[in-house]
Amino acid sequence: MATITAANSVYMLSIAGLFPTPQQLQGYSADDAFSTDAVEPAEVVMGVDGRMSAGYIPRETPQTISLMPDSPSDQMFDAWLSAQKLIREIYFANGLITLTSIGRTYVLTRGVLTSIPPIVSAKKVLQARTFRITWETVAPVPV
Repeated sequence: MATITAANSVYMLSIAGLFPTPQQLQGYSADDAFSTDAVEPAEVVMGVDGRMSAGYIPRETPQTISLMPDSPSDQMFDAWLSAQKLIREIYFANGLITLTSIGRTYVLTRGVLTSIPPIVSAKKVLQARTFRITWETVAPVPV
């Protein structure tokens, strides 16, 4: 029986120069593990005569990853930011997401850490942290 569960998904992330061996992300937020923004791969313009023209434009893919405050993977993102602050340069990441339930794998290349909360939000309980990586390419591959 096929399902659409995210519980058996696997997200591997490596960061060149910091974590060259891919690390499996763990401790996702209960309601929001990871997601990508929609991209607009075409530029469309309408001429004054009513004829439309369009062209392909490569676009980056922003992705959010939400981790619980006790996730061991939180430390990986903190180390990524700390290293960048130290050398005042960017470390690029690569990723691989396998969605077993639907038989899909995605290869993510040349990701940049573009948003990170510096501290966990504290309410009744500590809140999930949401990180943003912007990828140069995201490509589906058969499982």
